[in-house]
Amino acid sequence: MGAVPAIVFLFFNLLFLPDPSLSHPLCTDSRAPFTLNTTLNFCPYNGSTCCNSTADIQLQKQFQAMNISDPGCASLLKSILCARCDPFSSELFTINSVHRPVPFLCNSTISRNSSQSSLLVNDFCSKVWNACENVSVLNSPFAPSLKGQAGLPVNSSVSKLTDLWQSKTDFCKAFGGASTDGSVCFNGEPVILNNTGSPSPPAGLCLEKIGNGSYLNMVAHPDGSNRAFFSSQRGKIWLATIPEEGSGGTLEIDESSPFIDLTDEVYFSNAFGMMGMAFHPNFAQNGRFFASFNCDKVRWPGCVGRCSCNSDVNCDPSKLAPDNGAQPCQYHSVIAEYTANSTAVEASLATTAKPLEVRRILTMGLPFTSHHAGQILFGPTDGHLYFMMGDGGGPDNAGDPYNFSQNKKSLLGKIMRLDVDNIPSAKEINDLGLWGNYSIPKDNPFSEDSELLPEIWALGLRNPWRCSFDSERPSYFMCADVGQDLYEEVDIITKGGNYGWRVYEGPYPYNPPSSPGGNTSLNNISPIFPVMGYNHSEVNKNEGSASITGGYFYRSMTDPCMYGRYLYADLYAGAVWAATETPEDSGNFTTSKIPFSCAKDSPIQCISVAGSNFPSLGYIFSFGEDNRKDIFVLASSGVYRVVRPSRCNYTCSKENVTNVASPGPTTSPPSNAGQSHYRYSRILVFFSSLLLFLLDVI
Repeated sequence: MGAVPAIVFLFFNLLFLPDPSLSHPLCTDSRAPFTLNTTLNFCPYNGSTCCNSTADIQLQKQFQAMNISDPGCASLLKSILCARCDPFSSELFTINSVHRPVPFLCNSTISRNSSQSSLLVNDFCSKVWNACENVSVLNSPFAPSLKGQAGLPVNSSVSKLTDLWQSKTDFCKAFGGASTDGSVCFNGEPVILNNTGSPSPPAGLCLEKIGNGSYLNMVAHPDGSNRAFFSSQRGKIWLATIPEEGSGGTLEIDESSPFIDLTDEVYFSNAFGMMGMAFHPNFAQNGRFFASFNCDKVRWPGCVGRCSCNSDVNCDPSKLAPDNGAQPCQYHSVIAEYTANSTAVEASLATTAKPLEVRRILTMGLPFTSHHAGQILFGPTDGHLYFMMGDGGGPDNAGDPYNFSQNKKSLLGKIMRLDVDNIPSAKEINDLGLWGNYSIPKDNPFSEDSELLPEIWALGLRNPWRCSFDSERPSYFMCADVGQDLYEEVDIITKGGNYGWRVYEGPYPYNPPSSPGGNTSLNNISPIFPVMGYNHSEVNKNEGSASITGGYFYRSMTDPCMYGRYLYADLYAGAVWAATETPEDSGNFTTSKIPFSCAKDSPIQCISVAGSNFPSLGYIFSFGEDNRKDIFVLASSGVYRVVRPSRCNYTCSKENVTNVASPGPTTSPPSNAGQSHYRYSRILVFFSSLLLFLLDVI
């Protein structure tokens, strides 16, 4: 083979290497698969699929138009077209953000550590070549990649594989490959993952207490150092230095000198305050950061915005009764932008910032005094700002009476996705009916569902309390959603996903006590059910209630036996769960409640629960993660870090001297962790502020 073709084929081989960040059931439009009540007529998919009957008919017409005379080749090309319906079609058709005309074809022996089933027929790509190499196909799906480079006239619509490719080897270098760790390939059948059974849960979670303060948010400093920002519900943000694990040091934080003080703007009470903070991905260069908080228009003139109860959603604020002594939309949810830049220092070196808004990103009036969530996060791959909003509550917090969560013209009960880098003019904002200074990402779900407000990324949530992106697999966007009376849930958030509330509470149908805003029928939605959670009856029988606190996939080397598990907890600190995905990358999780203890050599002595070895954490409000991917519990009693299990006398066969914290962050997973070698490392655990949740999330 000549030098130029060799370079071309090498390029395509590298281009189509599988991207391990897309390894869970996801469709090519970035939406979650849905469940069909019937089998498709053309494509052999039922149950979970990415095709409805309309898409199935379109694929059938495309196949018929190909006019394939050879039955063997026709059967294979039909299966390749129908791979669009596979629950893993996003990964099959999208490699390194490149959308392919055909799925990634299996063409070699399955890797021993692959997540894909070894029952696959190997070398499917060669099978396609052998059956179709001399068969004429109209509008061949294999033509676009190198069309015109193998002697085929560009204007021709009929082709054989031999017209387009010099050999089977060249063909399979471009369109095929092995199923490796963190990837899947297509073999003519629906993708099947290995199911090797759930590994044993860790012996326990070992904590050390490094701070006495009670914080609601923690964000690692974007410069990659051992510093992190902590914020309080009252409205202050501090910059702190985190000590080495096991060093005996405590959190270096000066409560008297905050990074920024927004207490004049923030309305603080048991259900209100500063709910989130986020630092721009390029913070070290541009100094941009954002705060999400509540304000009171009676107390602060800057608290001005539209009411979320309005005619667009068939809600009249004049007909709403006061809630906890407040008028409808007296309180607002705000996202505001600030800057750490000054003439003296660059942003990464700044230790203070002025409480002067650079820009008001969003202001929205709240109909009631609960369920307004408020976390903000930047997407790790798209750089857009995600804003978590609850359903607004209601009298006695009962059942989203105005059905805001299912109303596609309401921002309540939604996750929003905003572009804060491209700010439209005031006229454009007014013409588009936006709620502030942001633009709409063009690939938001409204581009496919015109009924949705353009800001909406996902809907059907009650009160999402703490979401996170997996640092190893960014497509795993996890959100915990607080339940009503029965079930607390964790969801994998996908584009346009409907998570059921108030039609469902977790996996259970929900019957609302009142419906002044109307109902949504079970048959009118395709809900995405939680991947994990717990019933209220499982925890806190004395309190008679429960409230979930979402966490992270643990990617730290500090506790290698926890690596790869998703950690979450209950507000009342009576339980912590570790969830294991089995098979890996399947979206199927098994959960185990795990014990937790405080290390005897903890820098700050932990207080124990009377008659128990459990530390008394108070209330778990949030989880935090530093740049090492170590996880922190932000509780009403202080700041706790997850540390080496041996410090609490827990047994972990994977722990050894190499697991002791080193001066720099670790980037490799533990051996035999069952994780891809592509994977980054480490994650966070747990959340903070006692008064916040008692009214806000229950």
